[in-house]
Amino acid sequence: MSMANGAGNGVTQVERPYYSTGQRLLRGYGPVAALILVIVLIAVAVPSKAQKTKNAAAASNAGEEVAVGDNSGNAAAGPAAAGGGTNGQAGTAGQAGTAGKTTSLPGKTTACAGQALQVPGDPYSPPCIQFSGDNGGATAQGVSKDSITVAVRLTSDQSFQQTLAKLAGAQLRDTNDDNVRTIQTLAKYFNSHFNFYGRKLVFKTYTGQGSLSAELQGNGQAQAESDAVSVGKQMNAFADLTGQSEPYATALKNQQVIAFGDPYMPGFWHQNHSPYAWSLATDGTHLATSVANYAVQKLCPPGTPAAYAGGDLKNKGRKFAGIAPSNELYQESATVFKQIMEKAGCHVDNYSYTLDLGTESQQAQNLISKLKSQGYTTILCGCDPIFPVYMTGQEAQQSYLPEFVEIGAALVDQDYVGQLYNQEAFSHAIGISPNQPTVPYTQTVGYQAYKSVDPTTEPAFFVDIIYLQMDMLALGVQLAGPNLTPQSFQQGMFRFPPKLGPAGLWGWSADQYTIPNDFREVCWSPSTVSANNQKQGAYVGTSSQRWTIDNIPKGPPGCPIPSG
Repeated sequence: MSMANGAGNGVTQVERPYYSTGQRLLRGYGPVAALILVIVLIAVAVPSKAQKTKNAAAASNAGEEVAVGDNSGNAAAGPAAAGGGTNGQAGTAGQAGTAGKTTSLPGKTTACAGQALQVPGDPYSPPCIQFSGDNGGATAQGVSKDSITVAVRLTSDQSFQQTLAKLAGAQLRDTNDDNVRTIQTLAKYFNSHFNFYGRKLVFKTYTGQGSLSAELQGNGQAQAESDAVSVGKQMNAFADLTGQSEPYATALKNQQVIAFGDPYMPGFWHQNHSPYAWSLATDGTHLATSVANYAVQKLCPPGTPAAYAGGDLKNKGRKFAGIAPSNELYQESATVFKQIMEKAGCHVDNYSYTLDLGTESQQAQNLISKLKSQGYTTILCGCDPIFPVYMTGQEAQQSYLPEFVEIGAALVDQDYVGQLYNQEAFSHAIGISPNQPTVPYTQTVGYQAYKSVDPTTEPAFFVDIIYLQMDMLALGVQLAGPNLTPQSFQQGMFRFPPKLGPAGLWGWSADQYTIPNDFREVCWSPSTVSANNQKQGAYVGTSSQRWTIDNIPKGPPGCPIPSG
């Protein structure tokens, strides 16, 4: 799927010909990148087919077209057009949902007078609406007249986030208590700013049997399934904010619980899990296609001078190596990447490593030795945030300084993560990132939302990621309408008008269950002070231009050539 460039001027379908066998569910487990979303991601689900109708207030102020679901699961028509028209028949909510009351006073949805956006200041905000009347009561599992239950699974195992914290120091150290406090505080923010039709999001934590790190490495299936049964049968949850591994997300789907946070699963996996899987971590097929198209347009054909390499590799003819975790589903995306590259006449050799925190250091040493001996000038790394710590350390130690192409995933494109890498080696890094230019930590939308509710305490370090995932949930719930179900949630998400914000261009469709949908070119600068934490080392953009998956201009990267 492709979206209009820049500030989201529209959505168009784009051919994505490299999907894998759509109907088979592989048993491989989560790729590497979203590992750091170990924070908490939240989900939502909703309506059936709906027709777009003009929201008069929003249209006059923001030029947007939206619809929300009614109590029967159909779209509700907007209020009367400005200038005296009458409300369409869908201006009332209709029949209560099948799981609700058999008789009720129908609710009514109208546009807000004088306010275009539901949440001013949130660039992803839906149009403002008002609701009165009956919401249909218990429309789905975990949904009552007054509340929407969302689970948060806590694990005590050694995770990628904890390992990152050890490498970075206290700055990145979030405890379970930090995360839970942040979620509960932000819940108050979302419940008071969005329109959930008389309901409130209620987040319930539980200590699971499963191990996130084990599940990401392809283990722990039985424990993941047991935890999902607890969430679905005992907790009776509508969604789980922490569906961050393939086995757990699949187990939640089997319990009809919406999972948020799957780690870069391929496009066909999301379609097979519809409407129960949503994530900030980009669809792996879309991500692989984006980075392959970037390499084809900016770095190919093979043999062009490796201008961004260092040492004796500088300006040698480019020779490409791709790196990705060995997990089966992640290798699906690695195959997509290779197919696109080679179809364009750009040969690449793919290498893999195991997502095992205990052995990544040794794996990196062996891999860098092999890449150096084979003379690869350009590495495209679809890696978790920890592996480049060891890779770049080995590159410097072995006097091997290839071009490092990062792909805008797994927080590798964040300043505070790039600062952890060996700067001699990482000074040769270029690539893509969906994020807007970095702002100070205290100016992020998530931090400011938290402090507006609780000015006396500090949120988790990853408050902005938690906020953005909760924002996805809130969007789906509001756009679903009062008849909240996983199916109506999905239809609400599909009606969202594309918008550009700090995490890129957001928008969803039948082949896009994740974000973002565009990106910009970035270059690593060891000497630039980051706006995020005022420390040396930051990504700098080459221009204000943003590209979608199919409109990357041909030509060399815009990054400055590193010295030395």
